[in-house]
Amino acid sequence: MDQDSINQVIDGGLLPRRALLKASALGLATSFVLPARATENWMLHAGEPQSDYGQPSPFARLKREQTGGHPLGPAAGSSSTPLQDLNGTITPNSLHFERHHSGIPAIDPRRHTLTLYGDVRQPLQFRYEDLLAYPMETHQYFLECSGNSFRNTLATPLDLTAGSLNGLISNAEWTGIPLHYLLDEAGVADSARWVIAEGADAAGMTRSVPMSLALDKVMIALYQNGEPLRPAQGYPMRLFVPGCEGNISVKWLRSLKIQAQPAYTREETSKYTELLPNGKAEMFSLAMGVKSLITSPSGRMTLNRKGLYEVTGLAWSGAGTIRGVEVSADGGISWEPAVLQSDPRPLALTRFRLPWRWVGQSSILQSRATDEQGQVQPSRATALARYSPAGFYHYNGIQSWHVSSAGVVKNVYV
Repeated sequence: MDQDSINQVIDGGLLPRRALLKASALGLATSFVLPARATENWMLHAGEPQSDYGQPSPFARLKREQTGGHPLGPAAGSSSTPLQDLNGTITPNSLHFERHHSGIPAIDPRRHTLTLYGDVRQPLQFRYEDLLAYPMETHQYFLECSGNSFRNTLATPLDLTAGSLNGLISNAEWTGIPLHYLLDEAGVADSARWVIAEGADAAGMTRSVPMSLALDKVMIALYQNGEPLRPAQGYPMRLFVPGCEGNISVKWLRSLKIQAQPAYTREETSKYTELLPNGKAEMFSLAMGVKSLITSPSGRMTLNRKGLYEVTGLAWSGAGTIRGVEVSADGGISWEPAVLQSDPRPLALTRFRLPWRWVGQSSILQSRATDEQGQVQPSRATALARYSPAGFYHYNGIQSWHVSSAGVVKNVYV
């Protein structure tokens, strides 16, 4: 690719997908000079010794966002993954988003059991050690709160980071026991259509899972990214329902009741239902829609130089694999296909990227994902029209970032 191709401004500064492979066009590196004699402090003395458990560099300054609890109950609340500070697709355990309804219980696995009962041939009870003896599977899946991105349903756009607006989404490698192993062992009655999962936290979190889901990809997760679940993620065990709203993946799992009907619990009647424009409520719409967002450049960032940037972000869908992502730099007037940086996996985050030349022009950056079912991420207006103005679950509208002529990036509605 020649320099004229690199300099060509396409649709608000977006460049052909292979433009960044032309290293000489970047102009980011300084001229080569021989390394100077060691003068930095870290080159003049030995560093810190190894530790029992690794920590990130203090210069990385990584932390969750929106970590405050509910004003009336500090133990309830959520914290978001700082999406704008990460790359790749795996979320470190320390930065995985959290959502708690009554705090994080400290459960001793030696005193905790999982009971499977109801419409089964034989009720079963498992200790943690018992579950460790079962064959396990490992899969990479995203987990998203159904209330993720709800701040973009508000009347006025908030000037927040990508993580604060959309960070109730994380992606990890989950290891556990396929639930159908336990259901087969218990002998499920032909009339059984639902599995009622209950957690051991003070909130008594209880959700109904359709049997069709339970027999598919659902697992009893024991490990996350190779280590035992952390307390905030359900230690010693949690239900994990891939591709579905996070609340149904019940943490601190204590029982599974098999029955013919859903339980219609508090969490699936007064909450986690979708209010429709006609005043009715849609229940058990569990799968998360196709969605994407640009994580860089994104909210509260400032571009400190003119030149080439890599627009990068994440895409996912509860219907399966991401087929493609498009990027716009002019608020959706025109679109350019992005490169999928990571191999698309079903029900997992996919990273995308595309080179963009910014020379001080005012721009609106957007991304739009399409999944293997052909579902296309909707505009904000279309996503809002699907539900009542009083609803905010399952919002998957296109995220827009305005880049000013001064390089300041803010959340906007388009």
